[in-house]
Amino acid sequence: MSGKVGQEEWLALLEKVAEGERLVQAVFSSPRRKDGTIARKATVRPVQLKNGLRYQFERLAENKAFHENVSADELADKLAAEMNGYKQALIQTTEADIQALANKKGELTLISKAKSPDEGGKGAKVKAVPQPHNRDKRYVLPEGEPVPFLIALGVMTAEGRIVKAKYDKFRQINRFLEMVADAAPELPKDKPLHIVDFGCGKSYLTFALYHYLAIKLGMSVRIFGLDLKKDVIADCAKLASELGWSDLTFAVGDISDFEERESVDMVVTLHACDTATDAALLKAIGWGASVILSVPCCQHELFRQISQPVLQPLLKHGILKERFAALATDAIRANLLELAGYRTQLLEFIDLEHTPKNLLIRAVKARGKQDVENLRSEYERFRDFLSVSPFMDRKI
Repeated sequence: MSGKVGQEEWLALLEKVAEGERLVQAVFSSPRRKDGTIARKATVRPVQLKNGLRYQFERLAENKAFHENVSADELADKLAAEMNGYKQALIQTTEADIQALANKKGELTLISKAKSPDEGGKGAKVKAVPQPHNRDKRYVLPEGEPVPFLIALGVMTAEGRIVKAKYDKFRQINRFLEMVADAAPELPKDKPLHIVDFGCGKSYLTFALYHYLAIKLGMSVRIFGLDLKKDVIADCAKLASELGWSDLTFAVGDISDFEERESVDMVVTLHACDTATDAALLKAIGWGASVILSVPCCQHELFRQISQPVLQPLLKHGILKERFAALATDAIRANLLELAGYRTQLLEFIDLEHTPKNLLIRAVKARGKQDVENLRSEYERFRDFLSVSPFMDRKI
């Protein structure tokens, strides 16, 4: 079937595509609207789940992937609904490749190319193969490829194999780099980048950040790591020297006293304790950093302050109060960053089974105007309801 088709013919075609496990893959692209309400791309493929064959819709929006699994009975209707948001689609079946083009009126033109037996068409033995739902993870730093800093830190062998005892650390490094990759387009492109890592510790992620930006992406980057532990900083500086990374430097110092930079493009603060996280965020705001990545650690300030009779059934239990105070602290930080002109997200950094300190605050400098009055009113109501006076609020 090729040429212009009416709605009935289109739906009949999709019904046929949905029958007998014919669908290999469908890709929808060129959204009809550019306001972000429609994912920039949608891909449909068969997947094998525990409860049988399903068709997974993967929609890409704002550097995120959203998934929906549907049954074969729902597939035709879902494909039709998806096409309503796009100008074109490529539907690959075991028998043909079908390109659908929609004009401004929504009228469809189809271009169909039958497959030869060698390609999986009529008479061929090849058919659509559902992919396992849990496919091998594609890491930013893949297994099997030797990475000098990972070898030096004992995460990887010289052959590129991951040391079993360090596999969680390997996953953490890659998860961190995924978040960096999403934020990297927000960094300046017309000058060398200045990055500060507050509380860098043993610097697994600091080295990973330099490797990704400077080695893998070829960007001009200068990274400065700061920590209070002299022996740890000495080890980090030695490794950076051995790797020949002269633009990765380390020093002993306190976040609050750090005044050595007039301008910083990206601030990283991982597991800085209590208000040290707030001090680092305030430094980042003061510099006007384009990107901020923060994983808070222990959070005691609000635990001592929260007072709200309505919440007494929760607050009277110490462990619940501690968790609630931690969540409220991060919510306040995110809102204050928004008031300072950032778009913020709270993301799961690593699996909760490894550590309860698993939230990462990612903030990027907002380009458009924000509804500051509404944001401030919303934040102040929350703050006053809890009867707290947060560190960042007092200093901002």
